[in-house]
Amino acid sequence: MTIDALRTPEERFAMLPAFPYDPAYTDTLDGYDGLRMAYIDEGPQDAETTFLCLHGEPSWSYLYRKMIPHFLEGGHRVIAPDLFGFGRSDKPVNDADYTFHFHRNSLMRLIEQLDLQNIILVCQDWGGILGLTLPMDMQSRFKGALVMNTGLPVGAPPSDGFLFWKNFCATAPEIPAGSLIIGDAQNTNLYDCIAYDAPFPDDRYKAGVRRFPQLVPVEAGMDGVEECKRARAFFANDWQGMSFIAVGLRDIVLGEDVMTELHGLFKNAPPLMKVPNGGHFVQEHGEEIAIAALAHFGI
Repeated sequence: MTIDALRTPEERFAMLPAFPYDPAYTDTLDGYDGLRMAYIDEGPQDAETTFLCLHGEPSWSYLYRKMIPHFLEGGHRVIAPDLFGFGRSDKPVNDADYTFHFHRNSLMRLIEQLDLQNIILVCQDWGGILGLTLPMDMQSRFKGALVMNTGLPVGAPPSDGFLFWKNFCATAPEIPAGSLIIGDAQNTNLYDCIAYDAPFPDDRYKAGVRRFPQLVPVEAGMDGVEECKRARAFFANDWQGMSFIAVGLRDIVLGEDVMTELHGLFKNAPPLMKVPNGGHFVQEHGEEIAIAALAHFGI
């Protein structure tokens, strides 16, 4: 069945001085009926390590602009896709098209299509909720994880902060993506606000922005609960890869308490890296995180 989707005009991305990477595209992901996914593919195709950078909501791969150069300096490959509904990727217009498995499966199909190996997962927000469920089902492809301000929710009641965000996204007539992100980051500029707003010419393009908070598996029986439970067990008992965990302490939803608990699953991780000035979108302080993680990984 064909999914009705919008495609952001490329001219919307004309002013990205801090993001000099040309997008690659695929519209042949198995099961996605011609939907076009955008991704950044930088560095040697035969690199020993591939950093797979997964963003959350309402951001896109631009969020990794301060980390990508450090990964590339080491001779590594970087793949940074835009989830469907975000960035340069196509944006289904119907809220019902956005589901946990719709997005998880799209990431698995991209990994398979590109035949990615020796992956270090780099993730935050929904990039972690989805991304941390991938290694358990693709174990031979993953060798590490760099995890920031995210979670593996398994149906437990959410915090008041998350409920406010969920209700806001469900009812607000307009969700100002750029203003939300740069307000959280506190160290961005006008170009960054333009970049974060670029994917969304108007509210018709924001079905994913509205829908994602409603999909977080915070109630028993929701899609994703079982995958997150399995992922927790996998990282606690079976994960043999490298691990590095960081948290932006100003995040009131996925901050120190949540990340301390998640950090406990990764038995081989160094002490939790705390970024005092970092908020939810802690990649805006990603340079220091990338440097510390690379030093820990020894690559």
